[in-house]
Amino acid sequence: MEVAERSIAFHLDPRSGIPTYLQLVQQVKHAVRYAMLRPGDRLPTAREVVEDLAINPNTVLKAYRELEHEGFVHSRPGAGTFVSDGAPAPLARSVHAPLRRALDRWFAHAHAARLDRESVIALFTLALQDAYGSEETHARRS
Repeated sequence: MEVAERSIAFHLDPRSGIPTYLQLVQQVKHAVRYAMLRPGDRLPTAREVVEDLAINPNTVLKAYRELEHEGFVHSRPGAGTFVSDGAPAPLARSVHAPLRRALDRWFAHAHAARLDRESVIALFTLALQDAYGSEETHARRS
């Protein structure tokens, strides 16, 4: 039985304020964490990404180098860039599925309240800072 190779289709958000290469890095990391990409899966070539997104090849190469430096991928000359065996294990479905459903409900409430995208991002960012910023501050003091 042949196993289908998983891949990723990158997308860019020019309004995010996040540099293009970091958007690519984040998308690969998220795909690995949620098992959309697994060890051995090949990333699109730099040429394929450049053609799809109309971006500079150096941007793609910078993203792939960053991912390799962080242990998410490895490159094989002439073969491509692949998700590493040492990449972080995906989050357990039993953990992320209920959280995702709760987030979907939260977004539905935000939409019903007529919050625009920027308002949602601002509110979510504040909540993240409150939840994780205090942990980071506490960890630095310890």
